[in-house]
Amino acid sequence: MEQSNMDRVISPATRRKELRKRLIKIAIPAGIAIGGIIAGVSMMQTGIKRSSLSIGVADRGTLETSVAGSGRVAPAFEQIINSPIASRIVEVYCKEGDSVNAGTPLLRLDLQSAENELKALADERQHKLYELQQTRLNNHTYLTDLEMQVKVKGMALSHLQADVANERRLDSIGSGTGDRVRQAELAYETGRLELDQLRQQLANARNVKNAELEMKRLELDIFDKSLQEKQRTFNDASLRSPRAATLTYITDQIGRRIAEGEKVAVISDLSHFKVGAELSDTYADRIAIGSRVVVISGQTELTGKVTRLTPQSKNGIIEFSVSLDDDDHPRLRSGLKTEVHVLCDIRDNVVRIPTGTYFKGPGHYDMFVVDGDKLHHRKVQLGESNYDFVEVISGISPGDSIVTSDLNSYKNKSTIKLK
Repeated sequence: MEQSNMDRVISPATRRKELRKRLIKIAIPAGIAIGGIIAGVSMMQTGIKRSSLSIGVADRGTLETSVAGSGRVAPAFEQIINSPIASRIVEVYCKEGDSVNAGTPLLRLDLQSAENELKALADERQHKLYELQQTRLNNHTYLTDLEMQVKVKGMALSHLQADVANERRLDSIGSGTGDRVRQAELAYETGRLELDQLRQQLANARNVKNAELEMKRLELDIFDKSLQEKQRTFNDASLRSPRAATLTYITDQIGRRIAEGEKVAVISDLSHFKVGAELSDTYADRIAIGSRVVVISGQTELTGKVTRLTPQSKNGIIEFSVSLDDDDHPRLRSGLKTEVHVLCDIRDNVVRIPTGTYFKGPGHYDMFVVDGDKLHHRKVQLGESNYDFVEVISGISPGDSIVTSDLNSYKNKSTIKLK
């Protein structure tokens, strides 16, 4: 007789196998849930040390906005001294770092070739002066000859005019003829035309000869200026400091050949400084000559103004110079890197928080507000800034304690425990 399924007897081995399957099905989701709880508790217990954070308090006040750039301290006065001639260095009188006065010799160049060139130019000037004098003499002789011809022709015309008058008189008393009168009149008219032509020739010759002489004078004047410039260049070949300063660079290799215009020395005033700066050309409309500037280096904060501004950007950068109000501050050193903040406008009654490494420019930020021993995540919109504060547009109220350290890696967490 067959047994029904309900009456079938299950063996102990089969029962143990089924029990294990049920336990596994229950244990897997339970384990996942427990793991999540443990992870959450662990995260809350890990937290962040309060001492590792920069925390500021939001307040309401005035914000003088600024745009930030970078800069480098440079001497307020610096002059490059170039070689006036192509030559070689014969002697060096100073070394880098020396204090020099106005007129202090720096180095001496070989002047032999320059002396030879100067002598050749002096000889050429004498030749040009002789040409000018010769031209003046030739012109005088030529014009004097023409003037004499005009005088002679004028005297001859007077005689012809007298002949005409005489022939007319004879013809009137019956002793002459009409033909003789007409011949005399023709001779007179011919002589008059010749005299007019000669006078015009004299006038033209005077203009031409005067222009020719003036051209020679001009050539000599131009040559004299060139010669004077060469003479000054020769005199400057013994290179000297133009003013009291510090020698910050000098080409000190005796025997080295240098080209005309090559830099051989630099003198600097190391008691007064300026800042050479640059910023993005996206701020081009917010900077101008005269703009007030704050320069920061470490804990030193100095004020100044923009004194030079490049008219065009280069590779997205605008370059400018800053004249410092305290340009002899003891912390200033040539080559020192600085932050440069160009002040723009003043905004009153704004909510503001201290600036920090978190701020990359106007926009939306994930920030954290301190609440006892926890940090709560906030979506915050920030606006303009300066070197001290950032404008809060939304998300933070006056009195809130804000973490100004960069916690961007925690932006997906709603709460962080403080330790």
